[in-house]
Amino acid sequence: MNKNISEIFRNARKIVIKIGSNTLAKADGTQNTDFMASFAEQCASLIKQGKEIVVVSSGAQVAGVSTTKEWARKKDVHYRQALCAIGQVELMHQWRKAFAAQNLHIGQLLFTKEDFENNLHTLNIRNTLFTLVDEGVVPIINENDSVSFEEDKIGDNDNLSALTAILWSADLLVLFSDTDGIFTDNPKENPDAKLIERVDCIAELRKSIKIGNANEFGTGGMETKIQAAEKVTEYGINLLIANGGHERALENLYAGNLPGTLFTAK
Repeated sequence: MNKNISEIFRNARKIVIKIGSNTLAKADGTQNTDFMASFAEQCASLIKQGKEIVVVSSGAQVAGVSTTKEWARKKDVHYRQALCAIGQVELMHQWRKAFAAQNLHIGQLLFTKEDFENNLHTLNIRNTLFTLVDEGVVPIINENDSVSFEEDKIGDNDNLSALTAILWSADLLVLFSDTDGIFTDNPKENPDAKLIERVDCIAELRKSIKIGNANEFGTGGMETKIQAAEKVTEYGINLLIANGGHERALENLYAGNLPGTLFTAK
């Protein structure tokens, strides 16, 4: 049992959970609706225990491919943005179904980089988040990929979730990935790579590991997760990286029964 993870989880009241595209996608690239239903059930259990949950969900492009399969191979930026517009509707439809089964409403928020650079926008975001959560609604956040251009993009949902956690004054940010956490090397290529269970100094971590590229479906990778940790720990927010593909991952992290990498707040 990982007592550190369990203790941090149990002490956190306000939790932001980011779900990566690989966690939301099946092997064929379509939506993993079974995961979404199970995740919503686990969130509902935490909410009943007094936790407040905000979800940052990738997967608009994955959902778009599920809906409009003939566009799957199109690489033109306008098609990709249009695919996200189609997919975002389907993504939220599936999240609505998953949380409705737990008698919970959801609210959609789509952001661009500019929203976090404009004081009025950030104030409105913060007020909306507090209002939704106070009323028992689960906010589902994503980047507005259908209108963002390269210079205006946050670029990945690891950093988006970090900005959200800071704005909402969260206690804990959980990043669900397709690995158990940060390793000394790529565990898919190096069987001797060791999981780093706790990070107290990110500068020292950077000196001791090799950082690989983004995964197949996602736009991030371990580099963006470390960037997110650098952001939130400065604001007293703990960050946990774990594998969302494990059976009932959220529930088992709370119980301390799953591995992960914990970045401790300063």
